[in-house]
Amino acid sequence: GEKKKKKDAAPLKAPPVIDYSNIVWPNPPAIARVRYQAWYAAEKLSQVEKPNTKKQNWMDRLAGTQPESESGKVLWQLSEPYGMAVDSKGSLYVADQKVGAIFIFNTETREVELIKNKTHAHFVRIIGLAMDDNDRLFVSDPGLNHILVFNAKHEAVDVITDGLVTPGSLALDIENRLLYVSDIDQDQVLVYDADSFKLKRRIGTGGQKHALTTPGDFARPTGLAVDRDGNLYVADTLNNRIEIFDGDGKFIRTYGKNGDGPGYFARPKGVAVDSDGHIWVADGMEDRVQVFNQDWQLLITFGGHGLLPGQFQGIVNVMIDKQNRVFTSEIYPGRVQQFRYVTDAEAEQLRKDKEAAREKKAGATDKAPVPAAVPATAPATQAAVPPSK
Repeated sequence: GEKKKKKDAAPLKAPPVIDYSNIVWPNPPAIARVRYQAWYAAEKLSQVEKPNTKKQNWMDRLAGTQPESESGKVLWQLSEPYGMAVDSKGSLYVADQKVGAIFIFNTETREVELIKNKTHAHFVRIIGLAMDDNDRLFVSDPGLNHILVFNAKHEAVDVITDGLVTPGSLALDIENRLLYVSDIDQDQVLVYDADSFKLKRRIGTGGQKHALTTPGDFARPTGLAVDRDGNLYVADTLNNRIEIFDGDGKFIRTYGKNGDGPGYFARPKGVAVDSDGHIWVADGMEDRVQVFNQDWQLLITFGGHGLLPGQFQGIVNVMIDKQNRVFTSEIYPGRVQQFRYVTDAEAEQLRKDKEAAREKKAGATDKAPVPAAVPATAPATQAAVPPSK
């Protein structure tokens, strides 16, 4: 009887809550500039599990299956996530080329909505995402050689086909109303009017089968980013470099050499620019993210092959939203990780706070022998020191 009581009394163990707050780069005592926040891989189980009121028949039990009407819903999970975007509410959109769906993660509740193939639109292999300021969503589908345009209600309302062969990554210059599309088979970046969807120009020389290394040309360009000045950053993947162009498509400069050391690239896939103008590059071969300033000095690097928080397995993209949240997508574990970029202004404030705390501590130590600062419990001898005249 006692054993049974003990068994009944044992409380159900709650799943362990992992504290990610100590995962930062660089390590203390340096002021953290990148903080790990979360990761996303699937719908919440609570979105899927339904109490099954209907009894299984023996054939279903034997086969280990249930008719759909009895089994509730399927758990949707990321398999090969690539493009990412964030809407005005802060929800994260992730295009998964293998699942054939766009996952919409509520980053607060972690609930998931989906834009599915054959339900909301027709997808073959979706790669790139870009979000306009009015929550209009652009989705590249190289399998169908086009870009689909969805309105804020997630209804497909338009399609862009002009000039496209294998559209990949997308980027929007919202201020200048430009949509940039990297086309890996044409070795070009195509520039469209973001409202009329008319093709305005092409950047790079096409038709050279990934052979060109000249500045301003590409060999399988992938990731794209636009900074606050309207400059375009292109991950020129096979040439292991990042190329920069102005808003008119004029070549400005290039950076990068092949290698595995700090500051070198081995298949750069994703590029993003933060609110301070730093350039973040996701390296598919090295599974790392490197952050550079505008003079291409390496500021910080994190990653490495692995499944732990802040490690990567097949990283393909990096993007940064208006809240300074950094998202990375990886295709081998099928996950998206979320980090928080600590801005220059925030870091400066933290440095000042740290300095003030240090001075306060030092000041308290210096003042200790002075009578005014002597605590009531101090020895009588110390309290009896006459005040200096």
